[in-house]
Amino acid sequence: MAPYTTKKIMFNKPVTAVWEITMGCNMRCKHCGSSCHEALPGQLNTEEALDLCDQIGEMGLQWVTLSGGEPTTRKDWHKIARRLSENGVIPNIITNGWLINEEMLDKAVKAGVGTFAFSLDGLNKTHDYIRREGSYQKTMQAIELSRQRGINVTAITTINNMNLGELAELKQELLKRDVKQWQVQMGFPMGNFAGHHDMVIQPADIDTVIDFAYQCMLESSIEVMLGDCIGYYNLKEIELFKHRCDGAYSRSACTAGKQTFGILHNGDILGCTSIREREYIEGSIRNQSLREIWENPDNFSWNRNMRKESLGGFCKKCRFGDRCLGGCANSKLTTGGSIYAENRYCSYNHAIKDRINQFDRFSTEELVSMGRNYVEKDYCQLAESALNIALQRTGKEADIDLWNLYGYVNFKLGNIQESLEANERVLQRDPLSTYALKGKGLCLYHLKKPDEGIELLRKAVSLTDKSFMDPYLDLAIVLSDMGRNDEALSVIEAGRELSEQFKEQSQKLYQQLLA
Repeated sequence: MAPYTTKKIMFNKPVTAVWEITMGCNMRCKHCGSSCHEALPGQLNTEEALDLCDQIGEMGLQWVTLSGGEPTTRKDWHKIARRLSENGVIPNIITNGWLINEEMLDKAVKAGVGTFAFSLDGLNKTHDYIRREGSYQKTMQAIELSRQRGINVTAITTINNMNLGELAELKQELLKRDVKQWQVQMGFPMGNFAGHHDMVIQPADIDTVIDFAYQCMLESSIEVMLGDCIGYYNLKEIELFKHRCDGAYSRSACTAGKQTFGILHNGDILGCTSIREREYIEGSIRNQSLREIWENPDNFSWNRNMRKESLGGFCKKCRFGDRCLGGCANSKLTTGGSIYAENRYCSYNHAIKDRINQFDRFSTEELVSMGRNYVEKDYCQLAESALNIALQRTGKEADIDLWNLYGYVNFKLGNIQESLEANERVLQRDPLSTYALKGKGLCLYHLKKPDEGIELLRKAVSLTDKSFMDPYLDLAIVLSDMGRNDEALSVIEAGRELSEQFKEQSQKLYQQLLA
């Protein structure tokens, strides 16, 4: 088995926001998460909205999406868009298209609107059932008018059981109108949609959506952009993002309160407009400046302070847990009951669970063998599941090698507490186990107990011989990570004197320490 390694997590300043400029709407969509009807009392007036535009500009945001409700039902929508443009912020608008006409498009052009994103929720019959009779034709006409004026147009489809099978035909309708980009997102059981559970797709359907987007990419027909709620770590999804991001895979944790935020109609600020319960509102621009709300270290703590260890179910043990933190927070909240719940609508989750469900039919010996084989192939997620079932069956009778392997696998997955407990089980039976000593030492270091961790790593070094040099390298890595390079170099040099093989194993770090 290879030496353990370390991981770090970072996040950036805000770059965009979604602003619900009104809750007024001329439709009553069955999937509306905000249950929009008439404009609500307390809506920011024009003066307040324009002042907020200035604050957004001062914050350096790149673009803002104006939504609702239906934003075009607000008479001063174009003034808000123009003020954002004047502040160097690109205004984009999500609209149902019902009110779009030549006059409105003139206002959009003058205001510097970057993109009109038209909500399109299926073919004619489906779209009108979900939204309003006659709305499909209105939307298509609005798309055509916008394209004629040279305005950038995208479509947005909220996926549900009614339109999932219509995506291929809907694509053809968009291509007829020369639409180049199409965002698809999942409909969550919230707001109006909470009363239509029969329309909510199943976890397995996420792969259907990803497959469709991937096929469109291969065809170079239309760029299908997966919403933040659709993923994650599906091989086709990875290729989709690489294609979109110049070869880089940019999927990360939910950006709410880290890179993005939401603004409600009354100036309340929250991490995401989909997570709108009172407890998630961080302040109001009527009481504080936008910058004061954003820079308050106590705000957005639900997401800024989220850690893998706080997640539930499979997400808590997932190899990608430190990176994605369970993905879309609203997906977890609406389908799992908590922002910390397991994300059942994750493609990777579904794929692994499907594989794990087959493990029960294997014997304990077969599971252990499978676990070792998975480790050799670096399939640590499956290894953890197979070994975990084997350990549950054997209990106290499990041998030390199995616990050592389980500790290693969990550390590789970032499950530090589970790895620590596995190493402690070994040390209870064999206090001088060099592998368990160095494993526990690394766990303590990652649990922010560096002195205790280094002490155990030094003990492992003192007990090892040239047939097992991992403790030397792990101790040196930890010391180097702490900036104690002279000590790290001393450890490396001691190990290199003992073992020729270790010279090759440690060469990269050795060169770094000498530089």
